[in-house]
Amino acid sequence: MKIDLTDTTASKINKALVKGRRAIGTPAVGMVLTLVIVTDEENAYDALKAADDASLEHPSRTLVVIKRVSRSPRDRTKSRLDAEVRVGADAGTGETVILRLYGEVSDHAQSVVLPLLLPDAPVVVWWSVDAPRDPAGDPLGALGQRRVTDSYAAEKPVEELKARAESYEPGDTDLAWARITPWRSMLAAALDQVDCEVVSVEVAGEEANPSVELLAMWLADRLHVHVRRAVSAGPGLTQVRLETTGGPITLHRSDGAMATLALPGQPDRAVALKRRETSELLAEELRRLDPDDTYASALRFGVDRLGGIQSASQRPEAATWTPGELPVRPVHDTSEPAAKPTGATASASPSAPSSSSSSAGEGDSARPTPAQMPPVKKADPQ
Repeated sequence: MKIDLTDTTASKINKALVKGRRAIGTPAVGMVLTLVIVTDEENAYDALKAADDASLEHPSRTLVVIKRVSRSPRDRTKSRLDAEVRVGADAGTGETVILRLYGEVSDHAQSVVLPLLLPDAPVVVWWSVDAPRDPAGDPLGALGQRRVTDSYAAEKPVEELKARAESYEPGDTDLAWARITPWRSMLAAALDQVDCEVVSVEVAGEEANPSVELLAMWLADRLHVHVRRAVSAGPGLTQVRLETTGGPITLHRSDGAMATLALPGQPDRAVALKRRETSELLAEELRRLDPDDTYASALRFGVDRLGGIQSASQRPEAATWTPGELPVRPVHDTSEPAAKPTGATASASPSAPSSSSSSAGEGDSARPTPAQMPPVKKADPQ
């Protein structure tokens, strides 16, 4: 059921929600949270579809905030709120209100959203595009216990990660982090099966994919070894290679679906590492509403502390590479011996489940090699 409201108010929207629930025979409210989606007209359909799919696992009231920019200065001074209320089969398993804000009311979206929040229920704010530099300081972000951004949708993903590290507050998270949950789980399980020391790590993936940077920072932060970021053709993450005293451990995925895990002294095995849809990533983030300390620690480690190799366009021999044959330079590490990756250390990631734009690898060629880098220490919490 859909109810269109033109030039309306929050009070009329609440009345329309009650009317819609009664019309379909479900007057009771059985939702667990309020999901506020901040987007634009271009991306509203995809964001709303992902939220509807995620509501199958997390019934919620979804408030879609779309700020409409008027063309003329005169129209920009006129405030108006249009709403589309959806209940029943048109709104997944919850309720959906699409809010279109015109004129000066666009600058006060929080005053429109606040009366529509479910009472005594957590609030999650998700920016599908154009996230603010400081999500916790944003008026809409201040309403939420959990603030979800997506650095993959940013124009400069690596710069976006740096901005997230500078402004991080408990409750912030990134869908780019959720994308690497299966990789982190698989690598932690692999290290539990071997008894050796990790010497260095190389992570390979698309040039403009911030998930590659986040996985590299997580490994460097947890294992206290130097990690290099390599560039491959993709799709997404393609390979993680851990050089250990017992031989290399390799997790390689070339097709975005199945991966091959190679452990020293063991036969190679195929593992499922499918690239997931946005709805699955969003559902994962909604499963936990407490601060993700592991994400915060990895984010604060810093992109600039990763070692780098040149991109494919800068290396003459790179044309002959395949994702499974990325060269690994010898490491002459002058730092203290790396701690043995015990199961507790390797498995310090959140329990699973919990966890494209301009070139993100432009600075890879300028990054130091492991031999030029100082000893790796855990980033200081802010």
